[in-house]
Amino acid sequence: MDNKVLVETSARHVHLTKEDFEILFGAGAELTKKKDLSQPGQYACAEKVTVVGPKKEQAGVSILGPFRKQTQIELSATDARSLGINAPVRQSGELEGSGACKLVGPCGEVELSEGVIVAKRHIHMTTAEAKELGITDNQIVNVKMNCEGRSLVFGDVVVRVSDSYALAMHVDTDESNAAGCAGTVYGEIIK
Repeated sequence: MDNKVLVETSARHVHLTKEDFEILFGAGAELTKKKDLSQPGQYACAEKVTVVGPKKEQAGVSILGPFRKQTQIELSATDARSLGINAPVRQSGELEGSGACKLVGPCGEVELSEGVIVAKRHIHMTTAEAKELGITDNQIVNVKMNCEGRSLVFGDVVVRVSDSYALAMHVDTDESNAAGCAGTVYGEIIK
């Protein structure tokens, strides 16, 4: 195995609990799968919500399934500033003390005292892939990007290892734009 990794752009999105989804979309409502994502079992939904911050709101934000144990909103730093939300850079699920917002759906609203983050850039890989590359779970690596006219090295990339993952790196839209990522893009893992 070489040290190349597919780099995918993860746009703003929301992960919801079943309870919050039903407040937003009505009792008994279910997620409607629109398309599968690269990570096994993950999918984009047809339903969308509005994220409301102190400064303004962002309509049409995608919901990703399946349901989660805690509602989480992932924005780019630009999105968060624009909405007036103080969103720290965190790994998924690390929500204590994160940003606050309101979510609005067609049937109701959910006020969140925390749950908004800027997702830390990360690589998903299986145990076998990590072993072959000599990488451990939560190890920090760099990833070199050679995109036309915008080459750069992403530092502070956390590697998340699980046999339920498919090999891919996720960056947000700000990071993708900075590296000039368009279409199918690969980076080189540098330890």
